[in-house]
Formats: sequence, C-alpha cells, structure tokens
Amino acid sequence: MLIDIIAGARPNFMKIAPIIREIERANSESGEKKGSGRYLEYRLIHTGQHYDRNMSGAFFEQLGIPEPHMNLESGSGTQSEQTGRIMTRYEEVLAGRKSDLCIVVGDVTSTMACSITAKKMGVKVAHVEGGIRSRDWTMPEEINRVATDSITDFFFTTSDVANANLRREGVGEERIFFVGNTMIDTLLANLEKLRKPAVFDDLGLQAGSYFVMTLHRPANVDEQKKLRELVDNIAAGTEGEKIIFPVHPRTKKILDELGIAFDNLIYTDPLGYLEFIYLVKNARAVITDSGGITEETTVLGVPCLTLRDNTERPETVTQGTNELIGTNPEAVKPALARLMKGNWKSGSVPEKWDGKASERIVKAIRELSKNGGLDRHEAFVDTELML
Repeated sequence: MLIDIIAGARPNFMKIAPIIREIERANSESGEKKGSGRYLEYRLIHTGQHYDRNMSGAFFEQLGIPEPHMNLESGSGTQSEQTGRIMTRYEEVLAGRKSDLCIVVGDVTSTMACSITAKKMGVKVAHVEGGIRSRDWTMPEEINRVATDSITDFFFTTSDVANANLRREGVGEERIFFVGNTMIDTLLANLEKLRKPAVFDDLGLQAGSYFVMTLHRPANVDEQKKLRELVDNIAAGTEGEKIIFPVHPRTKKILDELGIAFDNLIYTDPLGYLEFIYLVKNARAVITDSGGITEETTVLGVPCLTLRDNTERPETVTQGTNELIGTNPEAVKPALARLMKGNWKSGSVPEKWDGKASERIVKAIRELSKNGGLDRHEAFVDTELML
C-alpha cells in the first residue's frame, strides 16, 4: 500500500519524523519487499507552504528523516492563494499515482488543503492530532482543524479531551485511535542528542537561570503598543535574568522599529531543533504564545507562561507545567512574581505521551489495511450538478 505523508511547515516535520522511522522499522522487521501486501510504501510530500532557511539537509538529518520525495512549492501569498496552489498541485500528484491513505498532521493550511483534495480523489484521510479545539474562530488554525476533521476518516489523537471533542461532533469510536503525541516521540528520541547552541557559552548562561521566549501570533506582535507593553513587563518581571528570544525576522523588524531593547533581552536568529530544545530543557521557564512548545515544556517539567487567552492543548494546563496568562500585558508581572518566588506547579506528563505514539499509529494502519478499512472509495461526484 502507498501512504502519502503531508508536511507544510517546520513543526509538521517534527510530528511526521517518528512516523516515518516507525514505518521503516516495521518494514524492516516484517521482511516484506516493496510491492508486497504488508509493505508500507510512503511518499513524503512537502507542500512548500513555509520557506525556512533552516530547513536544510542538516535539519532532516537531525530528525532522522529523508529529504521529501517531492516539494509542491506552493510558495507565499494569501491563505486562499496558498490553499489553491496546494490543492491543484497535490491533485496532480494523485492523478499520476493515487495513494491508499493520506496522513495529515497538525493544523496548517497544507493540512486542510491536502485532506480536501485527497477526499475528493477517493483517498482515505488520517489526521494526526485530530480533535484538538481552541474554540477561537479568530485563529486560522482552528478553521483548518475543524474543516479537516469534518472529512477525516481516521483520527490519531493526543488526549482524552480530543477524543471527547470528536465524540461530541458525532465521530464513531471505531474511527478514533488514542495514540499519544508524535511531537513527544521526537522530543524523547532526541534528548540524548541535544546540542548546546553557541549563545549558551557566549553569554555564560547557567542552567535554571535564564528564560526562553517565543512570540509570533498577530494578537501579540502586530499591535505595537501592546507588544511594547508585553516586552517591557517581561523584561522587568524576570528581574535581570537573561531572556533568550529566537525571533522571526518579521517580528524582529517590528521590535527594531519600536526601539525595544533591554540589557537582559537577547535576540537570536531562529535555532535548529536540537539547539532550541537544549535551551528550553535548561531554562528557568519559557514564555511563549506557541502551542507545541507548551507540550514540550510539560514533558520536560519546565514552567511555561503562555500569552494566550485559550489553548487547544488544555492538558498542558490541567496536567502540565503550562499556565495561560492571557494577552493582557498587565497579567505578566504577577505571574512572573510567583515564578520567581518558586510558586509554580510541578505538573505531570499526560497519558500516552511516552514516545510510542508512532508505533501505535503504524500498528493501527496495518490493522486497518488488513481489515479492509483502507479500501478506496469512489471519488466524489455531485450528481445534482450533472442534471
């Protein structure tokens, strides 16, 4: 059988890397040859949604995955323009050779675009991280999640919360596979390979005595007055401890225009995965508006302050080390004051975040294939439009 594995942005590759390794391991252990019934052939398809200069051969080598089999080179543009290009180019791929299953991950534009295209071409769709919800319709990611899940055949979920969301939306139990978190598979597989970034020694950093910060959401970085207040309060609340801020060039431009500079605020270029996780693992705490980083800090036991009003990963708050601070700059100082006094929860690791999610995914795919669950359906035809 042939499986398409879709990735459109850097975090997607971190989520699919362990799936690919597990497919290759399973093929090796089975002794099956390509073309045989139990052999899992795959195509890694990079949609080209995000161009990242760090997405080099070294990046793929770090994660232990091959270079993509094809790059759709969808490029930049509006979300609608990207969606259209991705759908058109993936349709051409399927027209050339149709796969048996399309695996999409996360919640980027590529996730939605390829799932729709696959479904219309008669290919079954599996969504890794299916069922997570923020209920925030100002987030493009939430629209992508809900649209994708509305046509997904099989859901590989990260939590009981996601399972409950899907059940409420009418998804049958036979389509829900509670497997765990592939992002954590990647994290645990690389803990012994972490690399100290140059900035660590250059600044004389000590474990537990600095902060890591990431900001990228428009709600935090596009409104200049708010961004200034956020950074002002963060710089003051960390009481002189260094804040390492790997910053996106677009955000850096805004910060430079505002003249935001503090002695303890250190801007760096975006870091490689192994270098960034090294910083996170050894930090006193992380300040972020990312979703994925809250999962990593939860497993690493590092306090995390999330500058958002909601999260699609509530288990990082109810069980983990994460706390939603909100987007009001005035909320930052009290939270940091508690942290600096040592008044922060220790947290625990959510169920099945144990590094074996990909093993469970591949096992489920084999069972579905064996039981006929991946038999192709006919491509969608609207007969009413033909009348």
